[in-house]
Amino acid sequence: MKIALDPYMIRHVPLLELPSLVAQLGYEWIELSPREDFIPFFRHPRVDDATVRKFRKALDGAGVGVSSVLPLFRWSGPDEEARQAAVRYWKRSIQIAADLGVDSMISEFNGRPEDPDRSEAQFWKSLDELLPLFEREGIHLALEPHPDDFVENGYDAVNLIRGINHPNVGFLYCAPHTFHIGNDAPGIIRYAGDLLTHVHLADAFDHTASSGNRYILNPPGTPARVHQHLDIGEGEVDFDELFRELRAKGFDGTLTACVFAWEERAQESSVFMREKIAEFLAK
Repeated sequence: MKIALDPYMIRHVPLLELPSLVAQLGYEWIELSPREDFIPFFRHPRVDDATVRKFRKALDGAGVGVSSVLPLFRWSGPDEEARQAAVRYWKRSIQIAADLGVDSMISEFNGRPEDPDRSEAQFWKSLDELLPLFEREGIHLALEPHPDDFVENGYDAVNLIRGINHPNVGFLYCAPHTFHIGNDAPGIIRYAGDLLTHVHLADAFDHTASSGNRYILNPPGTPARVHQHLDIGEGEVDFDELFRELRAKGFDGTLTACVFAWEERAQESSVFMREKIAEFLAK
């Protein structure tokens, strides 16, 4: 099993210094999420081949590996021009992951929940172009349902991934999205079975509680999705039942600490999460 850190809260640390800091925080693995000098959100990668080589050397020097690369692109959006651009960005990102020696990538379904049929059609067009590249490079892709994607429910996401029917594509369960994707971590994890390869760990409050009035959003009826990525114990995700189900299925994939809420104490939060994950694994 790999215990990884999503270093988004420390993304302003220079790329080549990141591995040594992650090692100081007690992690052996990085889940490399979007950052402006590497692969930004929704835009073409910024890193060149020379920097990729330097980064790989820095990783080796720090004794840290990249568990996964996590790009986010609009590859399922209804706009065809944007979809084509996203596929172009994906192709470069896959090459970067391969050059780093990384065999795993993570992403979201993207698309629009109010236009799911069109978004799914765009998703399949993108997959037709990209799956041969994942095959060629021997890279596994784990997909997660995300609030405001065309697939938001965990069971629906697993069904769609089964429909892809490809050994290089699996499922990621994101704990801080629990209350958006079905509020049934054990059931979804059990339903995913061997498709589950990655789990994101952070806490969140149940936005559906108090008759839906846990958060007051204006204007009334807004489709905005609200969630957090908090330290474990600060929200309402039941991590006892989540880890109990992971143990029951013999999970041996990647667990990633992905707290985003506390940039002012990012290092302390990262250490806390590593220790808390170790506690749950030891139970």
